[in-house]
Amino acid sequence: MAAPGGAGSCEDFAEFQEFLRVMRTIDDRIVHELNTTIPTASFAGKIDASQTCKELYQSLMDAHTSRERIIKNCIAQTSSVVKTLREEREKAQDDTALLKQLRKEQTKLKLMQSELNVEEVVNDRSWKAEMSHLAACKNMSPKELESVIVADRMQFVTWKWLLVCR
Repeated sequence: MAAPGGAGSCEDFAEFQEFLRVMRTIDDRIVHELNTTIPTASFAGKIDASQTCKELYQSLMDAHTSRERIIKNCIAQTSSVVKTLREEREKAQDDTALLKQLRKEQTKLKLMQSELNVEEVVNDRSWKAEMSHLAACKNMSPKELESVIVADRMQFVTWKWLLVCR
């Protein structure tokens, strides 16, 4: 059961987790990316800050969307396997090997579901770093920048980037 986008296999949780770790590199390096992507005042005229800002935003959005899609796809695949094993288990209740396989798949499913929580934390950390950096570039406190942003997350992100990348 290969995950989309070359994610490897949803069957091997260690491989799945390693793939996500590699995909999260952009989030792990967000402060560095922000510092090297968004120009300081002395370089503001030499670099198109608006375009650079939009490109960084797009690459982050693409990474977040891709990871979430892969995680949800693997959860769906593993859920399907668990459902099938449960149905088989009902028919063959004395089969200990089947029970062992069912427990293994249920554990993997729980671990994959927990990756959605990890993903939310990683994404939130990246957005907070961006907001803090961009607020400093605009001579605003993060609180001031937050005050102009709508509560809904997607509107928040879109609004923030439209506001900052002008």
